[in-house]
Amino acid sequence: MPEENTGVVTGILGDVVEVLFARDKPGRHELLTLSEDNSVKLEVYGSSPNDRITCLAYTDPSKLYRGAKVVRQFETISVPVGSGLLGRIVDVFGEPHDGKGPIKLNKRRSIYGTPPNFQSIKVNREILETGIKVIDFFTPFLKGGKIGLLGGAGVGKTVILSEFMHNITVFHKGISIFAGIGERIREAQEMIESLTEMNVLPNVSLVFGQMNERPSVRFRTGYAAATLAEYFRDEEDKDVLFFVDNAYRFIQAGNELSILMNTIPSEDGYQATLSSDIGIFQERLVSTNNAAITSVMAIYVPADDFSDAGVQSLMPYFDSQVMLSRDIAEEGRRPSVDIVASTSGLLSPSLVGDRHYQAYLEAIKILSRYEYLDRIVSIAGEHELSPEDRVLYRRARILLNYMTQDFFMVENQTGRKGVYVNRADVVEDVADIVSGKIDEWPYEKLLYISTLSGVATSGTRA
Repeated sequence: MPEENTGVVTGILGDVVEVLFARDKPGRHELLTLSEDNSVKLEVYGSSPNDRITCLAYTDPSKLYRGAKVVRQFETISVPVGSGLLGRIVDVFGEPHDGKGPIKLNKRRSIYGTPPNFQSIKVNREILETGIKVIDFFTPFLKGGKIGLLGGAGVGKTVILSEFMHNITVFHKGISIFAGIGERIREAQEMIESLTEMNVLPNVSLVFGQMNERPSVRFRTGYAAATLAEYFRDEEDKDVLFFVDNAYRFIQAGNELSILMNTIPSEDGYQATLSSDIGIFQERLVSTNNAAITSVMAIYVPADDFSDAGVQSLMPYFDSQVMLSRDIAEEGRRPSVDIVASTSGLLSPSLVGDRHYQAYLEAIKILSRYEYLDRIVSIAGEHELSPEDRVLYRRARILLNYMTQDFFMVENQTGRKGVYVNRADVVEDVADIVSGKIDEWPYEKLLYISTLSGVATSGTRA
């Protein structure tokens, strides 16, 4: 190896490694390795004075020492791409971790792709049905759009995201790319077992950078998964569902790297590059004239504080924001969506139709009033309400119970079969509820039903 292509380790500070290159210096993102051990991977991150460059360690830095010889690779991190990745579980380097043997694909792509130009971006106006009642009605999903699932720990973000994956694969025959960023290994194993059991795994490619990985690995895992999605969109003209669990961990990993690099923090202690870090990632996940990338992102909300700067920095990218509530989850209503707090920019008559739009307006009006009435009921009881408010309160309870649903992905935990409900059926049911047609039905019986027609046929009525 020529001397100009080698450097020497001059300092090690945890995951940050300082390397001296006396002559030609490698560019940003270039991979380096030890001359004596090519399993060690370093990535050029920046430069420092006196001909030194700073690198991020992707492997255990305990293998490094001052004076170790470092060799340039003249390439960035790349992953194999193609249909052979479907049904496989890989890491940020595209190496398999599922015990199914090596991935035999010749094509590879750098994980540092660039967003498409403006001329090639296409804006879709087609609603993508998910089969989840509360999502399809209150926060509809646009093909090629972005939806955020926001909530604290244990409120059901991963379950909803997994159900999306199941329903799109089974009922719409789509392919999915999943980026597991900074979550627990146990949760990843449970998801893989559920996807296998439901026969969904053959249409999903999973890229994991778990909680125990180095921050550099977790920070780049989303890029690796985005590269796979871009390949299917650009080269195979296939629509892709892109899932991230968890987008907040992506921000957190970037923050850890910023602290390690000793850079000055910004608001709430986050990295000064927070907005650009998110923008570089999000702007790659768009639809083009070839095909669409539709993304669903779970976002952990630290301490249930939705005003956190990291959480707020993600908000502008979503067409729909689904807020999950701990109080609703504790009441036993799943999915635990806070309907009034959730928002969508897609609720217009031109997109969802007049029938849906009018039913939505009436439902939101009832639920907004219900929040006030519920506080009175919790203190004084339902009998203290006026006759009109009592009717409205009961109607809201019927609507909230109707929006509960059994999921396919947790059948083995609930013991109840999952259901897929068409959006058209939900619209008709909600229209009946808000118009008062079923005011006399016992609202307790509407928990975890599919549609009102099923309840009526079974004879459940007051």
